[in-house]
Amino acid sequence: MAILSVNAGSSTLKFSLYPMAHGKVLPQILNGSIEGLEPAGSPEMCWTFQDQGHRRGLNLDTKQIFNQALLSLRGLLAELPGTPVMQAVAHRVVHGGASYRASVVVTDAVLADLTRLNSLAPLHQPHNLAGIRAFAAAFPEVPQVACFDTAFHATLPELDYRFALPEALYRQGLRRYGFHGLSYQYVMGVLLERSARARGRLLMAHLGNGASLCAARAGKSCATTMGFSALDGLMMGTRPGALDAGVMLYLAEQGWDHDRLQQLLYKQSGLLGVSGISADMRRLRADPSASAKLAVDMFTYRLLRESGALVACLQGLDVLAFSGGIGEHDVALRSEVAQRLAWLGVVIDPIRNLQATGDQVMAIHAAGSAIEIWVVPTDEGVVAAREAAQLIAA
Repeated sequence: MAILSVNAGSSTLKFSLYPMAHGKVLPQILNGSIEGLEPAGSPEMCWTFQDQGHRRGLNLDTKQIFNQALLSLRGLLAELPGTPVMQAVAHRVVHGGASYRASVVVTDAVLADLTRLNSLAPLHQPHNLAGIRAFAAAFPEVPQVACFDTAFHATLPELDYRFALPEALYRQGLRRYGFHGLSYQYVMGVLLERSARARGRLLMAHLGNGASLCAARAGKSCATTMGFSALDGLMMGTRPGALDAGVMLYLAEQGWDHDRLQQLLYKQSGLLGVSGISADMRRLRADPSASAKLAVDMFTYRLLRESGALVACLQGLDVLAFSGGIGEHDVALRSEVAQRLAWLGVVIDPIRNLQATGDQVMAIHAAGSAIEIWVVPTDEGVVAAREAAQLIAA
């Protein structure tokens, strides 16, 4: 038996297959993606099976492109030798709201509830739910399980999740939820196995096109930078992070409507907006222009500023962990953050920092550092697979 873990986006479908033995989820035997599903895209399926990489172009009907992509995936699963029988499909769903504090087997009622949250995560939620519907049609005999990025933050204290708004608005669901929970759950699990100090005061940085921080104590989330939506907190690839609400009032007075504001906040700001070049940190590092440097420097500064706030919430720090595409691969960023947190007793080992290339879990702190520093390549897929396996077993 096996669990298929998927992450459905607007133009990409990522998938991993995790076999099971005696109720335990084993390391993945297949991982890949179907890309080019956007309008006028060039659909292509890439996968790795038995340590061999493969690539296949797909000729899909644009009117039913996602459903046809799933049929291609189903065909791949059938043709690969020794592929175990799929027991469930585990879906990453960004927003579970206040009602869904743990993973659930999807029903029509659950889908209806989750659809009401689309406006809180418009870049992700509609595509996540469309993926569930499409998988349910393509694999009607297989249970679909929703695994929420917000669930890890169900332990946030009221002081952190409440906004300074009237009670009536809070009752409507206006509160902090937090995101990147599947990633934080994985990083937490890895560190608890490797570091005795991880049960203390832990700051985790998930840094990628979406970016956030999570402060944890005793293995549980107690503060995080993302809030009601995935817009708050750190500067990101195309999102501004924390922004004075007065800016939105001003733009509304200038005639900006909802759709234009949403486009600005989700797709035109952050690294891309400041640089005018790209949302990709690697490209900005290589660009000599002043605007590229400013974007990188702002990203780093906002990371430091928010880190200081969460360290204050924790009343100190024992472990700092980097994850996500930027956190796992950007040597310069980790070095600068460590240097500017030296007042806490953070000392990075420059050699180990260079050796941490995102392919393995690695401690990168110097021998005399008062704070442990770790790079943990995240695996949201295996967390979703484990959640699904527990639900199906129950």
